[in-house]
Amino acid sequence: MSLYRENIKMVSKLAIVAAGMFAFGYALIPIYKHICEMTGINILSIAERQVPGNGAAGKDVKPGNSQIDYSRTITVEFDANSRGPWDFKPAQRSLQVHPGELATVMYQFQNVQNRRMAAQAIPSYAPNQAAPHFNKLECFCFNQYTLEPGEKKEWPVAFVIDPKLSKDVTTITLSYTFFEVSGKTPPAPGSAPVAVVPAELVATKVGS
Repeated sequence: MSLYRENIKMVSKLAIVAAGMFAFGYALIPIYKHICEMTGINILSIAERQVPGNGAAGKDVKPGNSQIDYSRTITVEFDANSRGPWDFKPAQRSLQVHPGELATVMYQFQNVQNRRMAAQAIPSYAPNQAAPHFNKLECFCFNQYTLEPGEKKEWPVAFVIDPKLSKDVTTITLSYTFFEVSGKTPPAPGSAPVAVVPAELVATKVGS
């Protein structure tokens, strides 16, 4: 009988220990947050919760991207060249960015012809050494486009300049040449197709 009582006591003690461990684990998170706020250990999370304007500490908080080099500023100039009768230009001529910072610029295009056209853009960079470090995440130059007569389009270019770019480079020129894709342009609306007559038939008719 004493052995049975011993077992009951042991089970009761284990149950109490298990309940205590569960309660401690449940309360650990708020306790940890409270300790971090008191000691400043979790300073990154505290800074992220501060709203600019509600305190001096929040005014200088920058987005938490450690890859952005705020010590450098690069001027990116935008250029557009058109090989055809259409309007093609950047919405802005230049933009100042930090290496590692995501930036976006818009390019505007209008087909001023009275027919549909298929076209594509090819980028170029100056200086040439900047090309491997100019990373485009989104660009209209990735695809070909078909535009109706008079149709207007505005396309984004989202890019990031690699912080590994030489510090000697302070200005980059991004230039696009927009050209009509040969052999893929649909005929003008309403134009009748021209029948091609073989030369043999022409010679026969002339001879008759």
